[in-house]
Amino acid sequence: MKRMLDIFFAICILFLCSPIILITGLLVRVNMGKPIFFRQQRPGLHGHLFMLYKFRTMREEHSATGIPLADGLRLTALGKVLRQTSMDELPQLLNILKGEMSFVGPRPLLVKYLAHYTPREQLRHRVRPGLTGLAQVNGRNQLHWSERLELDVCYVEQQSLLLDLKIIGLTLIAVLKRRGVVLDPGTLLLDLDVERMSGSQSAKS
Repeated sequence: MKRMLDIFFAICILFLCSPIILITGLLVRVNMGKPIFFRQQRPGLHGHLFMLYKFRTMREEHSATGIPLADGLRLTALGKVLRQTSMDELPQLLNILKGEMSFVGPRPLLVKYLAHYTPREQLRHRVRPGLTGLAQVNGRNQLHWSERLELDVCYVEQQSLLLDLKIIGLTLIAVLKRRGVVLDPGTLLLDLDVERMSGSQSAKS
């Protein structure tokens, strides 16, 4: 039933929001050039990799040595608006239609994090990743990694249609109020792999 609802609502939203999606794509093209979409491999159901889509929010700018500049320096004014309104996530409706994502589930994180989950945290891959999830309506990027990943596992253990509806309702409120939006998450948290590697090195010393 959840998969059928995902397909139905993804088609409806794509149809209703198609003018917004087209205008957003045009604005990204004019402001940032090609490509319009940010594409990156992420682990999904059972850890299988898929290509995640978002609207681009940052320019491709590098230092004199060829290293990409920090996210905060590459983020454009348009990109800030897209992130604040969560409109950069709209292309993920295609991921939902393809069966790679669901409307509700743990957010798909970076591939490099796979080696750093605890056995319990790996349970987050027993369901399709989501456009929103339990962690996103309980603090989003302001949560510590251990709290965020525990909420992902709690969703897997407690998932139900009623819980999904509650999360979607809370997500709509959060988006309208722009609650918990962090334009550059790197200013609050280290990457999970960096944090856990530094923690293990501290424990050894």
